[in-house]
Amino acid sequence: MPVQMQLSRIIISEINEQQVIYLKELEGERSFPILIGIYEATSIDRRVKRYKSQRPLTHDLLVNSIEALGGELDSVVINELRDHTYFAQLRVRVNGELIEIDARPSDAIAVAVTCNPTLPIYVSEEVLEDASSGG
Repeated sequence: MPVQMQLSRIIISEINEQQVIYLKELEGERSFPILIGIYEATSIDRRVKRYKSQRPLTHDLLVNSIEALGGELDSVVINELRDHTYFAQLRVRVNGELIEIDARPSDAIAVAVTCNPTLPIYVSEEVLEDASSGG
């Protein structure tokens, strides 16, 4: 059963290529970092701080496109950790059917925080266990 998590920290470094976001368990103490790129970290940071852009940015475009095509964004699930790489699914409801779209966790989380209200973020127990043991 996936565990609901929330974004707890965004660390943006101007001198490192990799940025870090931390997810923390909603009803517990577990948390873990995910290394992401500067673009995704900046996008997530802008959404969390509610900065407005004059024109739609990439994650806005994705949300707007899904909604314009009749989809309803449902949630994000980080479901696998393989070779030190996390895998996620962006879950979209279309005509009552739940469709899971393969996504990088960074993009899925950026979409989640672009939505209003923010989409729930879930992490599989297996990923939490793997992350705590070093993958």
